[in-house]
Amino acid sequence: MNIETANRLFQYRKKHNLSQEELAEKIGVSRQAVSKWERAEASPDTDNLIILAKIYGVTLDELLQGEGEPEVKESVSEEAEEKVGVGEPDKDTNYVHTDKVSFKNGIHVNSDDGDKVDISFANGIHVDTKDGEHVHIDGSGIHVQEADKTRVYTTEDGEVMVDEEISKCHKKHHKSSVAHKFPMWLIAIAGFFLWGFSGWCMGFALSWVCLLAIPLYHSLVSAITSRKADHFAYPVLCVAVYVLAGFLLNGWAIWWIVFLTIPLYYWIAEMCKSLSEHKDKIRE
Repeated sequence: MNIETANRLFQYRKKHNLSQEELAEKIGVSRQAVSKWERAEASPDTDNLIILAKIYGVTLDELLQGEGEPEVKESVSEEAEEKVGVGEPDKDTNYVHTDKVSFKNGIHVNSDDGDKVDISFANGIHVDTKDGEHVHIDGSGIHVQEADKTRVYTTEDGEVMVDEEISKCHKKHHKSSVAHKFPMWLIAIAGFFLWGFSGWCMGFALSWVCLLAIPLYHSLVSAITSRKADHFAYPVLCVAVYVLAGFLLNGWAIWWIVFLTIPLYYWIAEMCKSLSEHKDKIRE
């Protein structure tokens, strides 16, 4: 069924003040079937079309071809009405007020909570929350305000001014990024081949341990920059120690004990984390 016929079925039902459920009872079908007809997702069979024509007092041609269409302004499906409140609601449906959304000259959202979002090519991006947070990006620059404190803004010369606290976090993140960019993977692979081809200390049979340096290095950088010991890949270190001790010291039978330190390490890391959080709360 095309959308024009679907809208016509909707208009005739509205003209006769029938809800989808009431019409479904008259025809002997489910309300979902009526809803699908009016959304052009399905078509009523011939028998149902004849019944619809009798209910609306029109011919099949008028029902299908649009001759003598009813004067009903709304032309959206009932499902759309239930979602956005467009058109006249059915008498057996309860509605509540919700957020206001407009797409005229951009995107505009006004929530019941007091939050506002305005996005358009002409005016830029403006976000205002009920908590006093503001983000404004337009031709005059960038302005970010958190509660009563301005975090980011641009001067008349176009310079971006950033709050000192955010700047420190940015510098810290930059240092972390520099450390992560260090080519440890290249060094580890070079060590793997140099050790292997040299034949020193079992050659390739043991040189693969060099590759474990990659996760060890990056997890160590993460642990140091975030000050969280549980970020360090301690189990990987245990594997490296066990393998080296097993091959070099023939300690397969005893060095497995190193794996028992894994839960101890993470318990200590969790204790340190809790202690650090407690100190931060005291400072606040």
